Order: sequence, then structure tokens, then C-alpha cells
Amino acid sequence: MTRKVINSKQLDTIIEHMVKTVEVSKDEIFEIGENSRKEFEALAAELNEVKLEVAQLIHKQEKLEMQVRLARNRLSEVSRQFKNYSEDQIKHAYDYAHELQLELHTTSQNESQLRNRRNEIERRLLNLEETINKADRLVSQVSVILNYVTSDLQQVGQMIADASEKREFGFKIMEAQEEERRRLSREIHDGPAQMLANVMMRSDLIERTYRERGAEEALSEIRSLKVMVRSALYEVRRIIYDLRPMALDDLGLIPTLKKYITTIEDYNNGKPSVEFFHRGYETRISANLEVAIFRLVQESLQNAIKHAKATHIHVKLELRPTSITVIVKDDGVGFDTTEKKEKSFGLLGMKERVELISGELKIQSKPGLGTTIYIQIPLS
Repeated sequence: MTRKVINSKQLDTIIEHMVKTVEVSKDEIFEIGENSRKEFEALAAELNEVKLEVAQLIHKQEKLEMQVRLARNRLSEVSRQFKNYSEDQIKHAYDYAHELQLELHTTSQNESQLRNRRNEIERRLLNLEETINKADRLVSQVSVILNYVTSDLQQVGQMIADASEKREFGFKIMEAQEEERRRLSREIHDGPAQMLANVMMRSDLIERTYRERGAEEALSEIRSLKVMVRSALYEVRRIIYDLRPMALDDLGLIPTLKKYITTIEDYNNGKPSVEFFHRGYETRISANLEVAIFRLVQESLQNAIKHAKATHIHVKLELRPTSITVIVKDDGVGFDTTEKKEKSFGLLGMKERVELISGELKIQSKPGLGTTIYIQIPLS
């Protein structure tokens, strides 16, 4: 099966055609928006005039209604006292009442027509406003596309390199996971599994000791067995804690970090010494953030112990209403942050983890001057 390869000139031609098409579309959308905006302004001015005319007609109609009532009263009076008025007066009363009634009817019709016109203009203004907003959004979106086409697509080589690096990073992560499984298997085999095997052997020995040497010797063996079981239990708890500290769900982030740091010092016989400081309220945050922050501190401490060979480590955590700040500082060997090292996926993994929770990671280090890891994570 043959693979079709597009050279750089063909790619440039395609991109150029895309840019022209997008620019034409952007101009057309902008023109639609501008025409709609002009029509909106004209209709808004007309609406103000119509509203003014409606108000004037309402005022005129109220005056006419009052005049019609007076004219009807006058006509009623003329009708009752017909003999007391001349023919001209009677005719004038009838004509005046009729004219007022006709004018009132005409005014009412004009008001109704103006109200309909006002309602129609308001509906058209709503439609035009929606069209203008859509046009503005489309222009903005097309601008983003245009910027992408004109700038980002010109960095295809770098994007491919980044994709290749991420792919390599993914392989390293899988290798690290397999290595972690092998390490965990060795720890269980050499630690708790071996101890439990010894427990089985010692239990058989206790039975034989009780039969041959008596209860006192058997009790001594049982005490020794308790020490061995306690050691096995400690190893199991340490392995479980490395996998997932249960205290994180029950107690929260800060108590779990305190307990973890104490466990590290006990396991390493106090070398290095780790000091933990925290500021702010010991309040619970989302479970995902607690796990992420714990793993970041755990990875930072493991790097300081295994790679930096630090003798003293400071861990500082500050919990604010809007963010969490974590600083891990050690006095280890340090390194050059500008150099890319083989198997440096620990720091890459930390960076990926921080980016997933929209945080910021900074690393300051120089050979012989220790390392400081600065992490800031928003709580929004």
C-alpha cells in the first residue's frame, strides 16, 4: 500500500487557499453585522418617535373622551328641553357631538395602528440584536480560526515534535508503571511474603518447642514471633500507604501529609530530616485535588531522597480561599534545569499532573545548591 506524501509547497498552497476563504467569510459576516447594526439604529430611532406619537395620541384621546361626554350631556339636555332651543342650536349640538365622536374613533384607530407598529419594531429589534450578536460571535470565532490557520499551522514541525515527545513520554510512563509493579512485587516477596513464610515455620517450631521444652520456652518463641508479625504488618502498611494512604479519605490532606512525612523519617532512620509547615485553615478540599497534591508532595520527597541525596527537606503548604501553594526545598546535589536527562519522566509526570488541574509548576535548582519546587493550584 503506497502512502501519499504532501510536500511543503502543496501544504502552503492549501493553507493559503484556506486563509483566503476564511478571510472572505469573515468580511461577509462582518458586513452582515454592520448592516444589521445600521438597521437596528434606524429602527431604534423610529421606535422612539412611535412611542412619542402613541403617548401624544393617548393624551389627545383622553381629552376627546372628556369632550365627548360633555357633548353627550349637552345633547341629552337639548333633547329633553327641545322646545327651549332653536333649530340652529339643536343642529349645532348634534353636529358637534358627531364630529367629536368621529374624531375620537379616528384617534383610537391611529393609536391602535401605532401600537401595532411599535410592537412590530420591537420584534424586529430583538431579531436584529440576535443577528448582531451571532455575527459578532462568528467574527470572533473566525478570527480564532484565521489566527490558527495563519500562525499555528505554520508550526506543524514543532507540533509533530511535541506529539513525538508526548508519545515517548507515554512509553516512559508505561515503562515506569511496569518497573513500579516489579518493585512492588519484589518488596512484597522480600518483605511481607518472606516474613509470613518465617511465621509459618516459627509456628511449627513453637509446637515442637512446647512438646519438647515446655511452656516457658514456647512463650519465648511466641514473643519472638509477635515481633516478626509486627514487622510484617509494618511492611504491609508501608506498601499500602505508598499505593494509596487511607488516611487521605478519612482525615484529609494535612494530617495525611504529616503522617506520611513521619513514616518516611521512621523508615529512613531520620535521614533525611523532613520539616513540615502549613498555613491557613485545615479545611477539606475536593478528593481529586487532595490526591493530586499528595502525589506531588510524595514525588517531590522521593526525588529529594533518591536523586538529590538531601539531608534536610522543608515542605511548606499554604491553603488560601482561592489557591493552594506547595513548596518543597532540599539541600541536595541539585541539577541543571536547562539540561534534559534520560529517565527524567518523574518531573515530566509532575508537570503533566499539575497541568491537568490547571496549576503552575516551577523548579529552581543549580548543581550543588539544592532544589526548590514551587507548585500553585487554583481552587476554582
